[in-house]
Amino acid sequence: MNDQLICEWVDALLAQMTPEEKAGQLCQLFSFTPNDTSITDEIAAGRVGAILVVRDPEELDRLQRVAVEQSRLGIPLLFGFDVIHGLRTILPVPIAMAASWDMEIIEAGQAVAAAEARAIGLHWTFAPMVDIARDPRWGRMIEGAGEDPYLGSAVASAQVRGFQGSEIGAAGRVISGPKHFAGYGAGLGGRDYDEAEISDSELRNIYLPPFKAAIDAGAGNIMCAYMTLNGVPATGNNWLITDVLKGEWGFSGFTVSDANSAYDLATHNFAKDTADAAVRALNAGLDMEMSLSFKNACYATLPQSLSVGAVSEEKLNDAVRRVLAMKVRMGLFENPYADHSQVNTVLDNPVHRDVAREAAEKSFVLLRNDIGTLPLDRSKIGSLAVIGPLADSARDTLGPWVFDHDLAETVTVLQGIKSKVGEEIEVAYSPGVTMIPRLNPSFFDALPGLEPAARVEVDDDAEIRRAIMLVNEADCAILVLGEAQNMIGEAASRSSLDLPGRQQDLLEAVIATGKPVILLLMSARPLDLKSAAPDAILKIWYPGTQGGTAVANTLFGDAIPGGKLPFNWVRSIGQVPLPYARMKTHQPKERENRYWDEQGTPLYPFGFGLSYVTFTYDNLRVSSPSIALGDTLTILVDVTNTGACTAAEVAQLYIHQRYGSAARPIRELKGFKRLTLSPGETQTAEFVLTAQDLIYWSATVRDWVQDETIIDVMVGGDSAATLSASFEVRAP
Repeated sequence: MNDQLICEWVDALLAQMTPEEKAGQLCQLFSFTPNDTSITDEIAAGRVGAILVVRDPEELDRLQRVAVEQSRLGIPLLFGFDVIHGLRTILPVPIAMAASWDMEIIEAGQAVAAAEARAIGLHWTFAPMVDIARDPRWGRMIEGAGEDPYLGSAVASAQVRGFQGSEIGAAGRVISGPKHFAGYGAGLGGRDYDEAEISDSELRNIYLPPFKAAIDAGAGNIMCAYMTLNGVPATGNNWLITDVLKGEWGFSGFTVSDANSAYDLATHNFAKDTADAAVRALNAGLDMEMSLSFKNACYATLPQSLSVGAVSEEKLNDAVRRVLAMKVRMGLFENPYADHSQVNTVLDNPVHRDVAREAAEKSFVLLRNDIGTLPLDRSKIGSLAVIGPLADSARDTLGPWVFDHDLAETVTVLQGIKSKVGEEIEVAYSPGVTMIPRLNPSFFDALPGLEPAARVEVDDDAEIRRAIMLVNEADCAILVLGEAQNMIGEAASRSSLDLPGRQQDLLEAVIATGKPVILLLMSARPLDLKSAAPDAILKIWYPGTQGGTAVANTLFGDAIPGGKLPFNWVRSIGQVPLPYARMKTHQPKERENRYWDEQGTPLYPFGFGLSYVTFTYDNLRVSSPSIALGDTLTILVDVTNTGACTAAEVAQLYIHQRYGSAARPIRELKGFKRLTLSPGETQTAEFVLTAQDLIYWSATVRDWVQDETIIDVMVGGDSAATLSASFEVRAP
């Protein structure tokens, strides 16, 4: 059905609907309890258009039958769910996927997630999260792609393609709902849900581009944010939703609130009451509200507001059209039910586990390997000591915000290593210390599927002594330290970047043995290890269902780490925020000395990541010494693998504009290529800079500009790249 036919079909249905039924299509409810008659009664009455958090195929079909067979017009429900990094097959957490800098594996991963979600009867995922995160205290940085808008935009596009396929309604795919529009990642102090104050320059140049990229990739839905943006709640922000999203960008999909955030416009002291909250949200451009229960469904008051002229029929109809059109595109009027015969086949597909393993291997970031400790040589190792509270925790290996996982098939680091070495190498294990609980418990821990790992409590002093004994008896120690999965994510911000509990004591005691020490960091933010210096550090994030297998392959060289950091790794909490793309400002030569008690540089720069081999960059070429405004430019650089094994390198292109209508950052990512090179092989990486790459939002003119200027180009393996060239941009 083409766009015109869809519009005609929707308009014909709309003409039959009462105001109450129209409002019902704009109401999405949580359904926590199977066979909840209070919800089915509302569905049958036409007062609900979408449901979320149901993942049982039988219950999904039961609810759908109520809508289709008992409501007056038989309009099917949309079923949504937080399929963030997998349903049954759990992929590495999103920021880990971003660290792969591999758009093909990111797209493939979310295609797996979509296939499993659609198989059980889901239509819509509240993903990807595309919020830029420049404060590692913020827990939800785990769901995004880090601090950079260029990388974030590429990752957003790849995820939307993975979820939706070539078009909305594609077989085995779901509607993608990028979130949280907009500025959610800039909450004060890194505190979840807190207000964001963002300049128009930052908003346009940093925080909005990933949303625009997601829309350009075809995203069918956008979720609005909880918090206030520059004093106006995002859910009721007319400028944000109507002027920018639907106006400037021409977004034709539908918008939805986050949980209860339309109702909460009154909580923000923005709306007078529930009815006023609904009026303000709808008039701002919010099409559907997500409510914890029908009593919180402020859009139920819209028929009364329509009758008194507080909202227009045109505005109400526009919102309903957008929702109905999405249901048509998803094919729900023709086929509202799932094919249960295929559920187990899809969920148990071994190809999905292969994708998860490959994604994990590509996401690992090697931060330190000073004396070539990695990869381990099996011929020279008779015994290993695997130490740490996260080494054998299946639940923590998966990471947060997963609901339908199978812990029994999850491969922990300890299991992966044991399976890899078999009887050939002796493997001893100790948790080392107890993983401490959160000071402020998370309310999410009580939700089905989100329960934290069972805590293994030990006498820390005694267990550290036992761990040291095992290390002294082994040829090498492998430490698995970091944060439990419920210490990061929503409602999981931190005021410290230290290792929780006594893990730092354990780390230092193991290093003091003098044995080779490999540290595997299971976390999604930079952590402050103080002065501890293990021989090798591998960032493994929360690697998912096949995490332990991927870790073991990497430790023994069957997979080569090629991931790169999607954020600056700060030295301590006092440096936060420290984005790599900063302005030059006053006295730039003193930039690194502005703290009298600490260096001003990051410990590891954005884009950083080592390999088991080394790479050289040379022969940088710019296609022309000057270009006209609006023209494109090609940049070439030769990258050579100088090591003894095949490995991947992410070549990165950065620019700096020397002068213009506004000051620009010292470095901005504008291109990257993940290359796989054989030993001694040289490949030429080609980057094309377009006018779109060179324009920016200028606070001077409050508009997009491209300046006549000189642009410096830097190419290398991270944001500290030194190989450089330049070109001039002139008027035609």
